[in-house]
Amino acid sequence: MPTTATPISINFHLFKPCDARCDFCFATFRDVRGQLTTADARRVIDQLRAAGGQKITFAGGEPTLHPDIGEIVEHAKKVGFVTGVVTNGSRLADLIDNHGDALDWAALSVDSGCEETQAALGRGRGGHVQRSVDLADRCRERGVRVKLNTVVTALNWHEDMSGLVRRIASERWKVFQVLRVVGQNDGRVEPLLITPEQFRAFVLRHAHLEAEGYAAIAEDNDAMTDSYVMVDPLGCFFGNTGGVHRTSPPILDVGVRAALAAVRFDEAKFEARGGRYAW
Repeated sequence: MPTTATPISINFHLFKPCDARCDFCFATFRDVRGQLTTADARRVIDQLRAAGGQKITFAGGEPTLHPDIGEIVEHAKKVGFVTGVVTNGSRLADLIDNHGDALDWAALSVDSGCEETQAALGRGRGGHVQRSVDLADRCRERGVRVKLNTVVTALNWHEDMSGLVRRIASERWKVFQVLRVVGQNDGRVEPLLITPEQFRAFVLRHAHLEAEGYAAIAEDNDAMTDSYVMVDPLGCFFGNTGGVHRTSPPILDVGVRAALAAVRFDEAKFEARGGRYAW
């Protein structure tokens, strides 16, 4: 069913390359060849803003590897967006040191308080947890607000991450049930899949953190499906209806409204998962 919703919050998967190898990643873009030029990425940002966009989060791949990420974030901020990145942190320090005034949010991807578990999941070869804690402090020093993103899998669903959550001290903690997407992570993600009961157990284990201001914003597979406005590296909207990416014509060819109508976006699910907040 075509959507008439206004895309107020957008995840722009700007850059396909990544220096991590997470087996659960749903945004590998195996079928995407190339990426927008920086000039065209700026044009997409302009059109999204003109269509009512308020917040834009740059993701990947790893967005901080993009050679012009600073320029792109600066442009998004200049045209009026609240800006953010989702990052494994590998080059975040350079971004916040050189462009921190234009960056509102940094979402740090950390799935475990155990370095060995992080390495087993594909995030580096050690040191990821401590680096993320240090980066959270560095972000706050520069006035960049901090989120924490955690994917719950077979390797960490039993874990108590309370200590790490307190150390990172993010304003928002997003907790996602690992999601299988055909063409993106199938063939690798299956050993990491968990049951709804295991996901709920992880969430309930951390319920006490709400009293400390670190409530988990939990999204199971259903909540994640069709509730995000996402743009791929070629400037096309994509959705995950039915567990597979479905892609629109390029935004620069047909415009935001027509492109968004080609994929499913459920505004009610966006609101229900807490997609609108004080950003």
